[in-house]
Amino acid sequence: MKYTGTLSKMFSSKDLSVKYGLELGNDKVDLNALVGKEIKLTYSGNINCTHCGKKTKKSYAQGHCFPCSIKLAECDLCIMKPETCHYDKGTCREPSWGEEHCMRPHVVYLANSSGLKVGITRLSQVPFRWIDQGATQALPILEVKNRLTSGLIEVVFKQHIADKTDWRKMLKGDAAEVDLIFWKEKLLKEVEYEIKNYEYKVLDGQEYKFTYPVNAYPEKVSSIGLDKTPEIDSTLMGIKGQYLIFKSGVFNVRSHTGYEVSIEVQ
Repeated sequence: MKYTGTLSKMFSSKDLSVKYGLELGNDKVDLNALVGKEIKLTYSGNINCTHCGKKTKKSYAQGHCFPCSIKLAECDLCIMKPETCHYDKGTCREPSWGEEHCMRPHVVYLANSSGLKVGITRLSQVPFRWIDQGATQALPILEVKNRLTSGLIEVVFKQHIADKTDWRKMLKGDAAEVDLIFWKEKLLKEVEYEIKNYEYKVLDGQEYKFTYPVNAYPEKVSSIGLDKTPEIDSTLMGIKGQYLIFKSGVFNVRSHTGYEVSIEVQ
């Protein structure tokens, strides 16, 4: 079986036992079914901008050509630093895009991927954001009205807790379980005064616990990129976050958005 098309972020189910898929051309590939099999992933040398479709020699901002990366709101710096959102100043690159993506309810959450961390996401992205990060546990703790507010509150939380995932540690195995309810209560007490002027709702939602389709984790995590390794011919050992875990190394699908590839099941 052979599939050909342009890479995009893997999609996943909402199931706590995560199921992954990938759209390539007109096909939807069931990736879970490929775990344990010999896979050949071949890069054609072509990269297409995911927005305008034009060929580009280099991918910017996860799958864009350079002109699109400097004009689209989804590629602006405030996407990485939500506390710098400037929609209310009237300087958003695409106000309609901002209204659809940023001026929507967001949640502040705790997650455990390589250890305890704080993060934010649109309410509509629950639970997909946590799956993309390879979290084994997640707990939404606050709901706010927009992205800017969530970013400003996250800045406060970052003074008390990490906000990054160590992707290498995440790909070595599941993190030791932590008591998210305990940390939620502890952190909310610590930041109560600092966030008192923000409008938010404390959530009493469920804790999510995820399992991933992984037969074996690597002892040593080595990254494979298509620019240097245009052909990956190896056993697919598992999938976690946005990574394909091959016997020969780990491959970040999302960072290769726009790359034209073929996937052949040996």
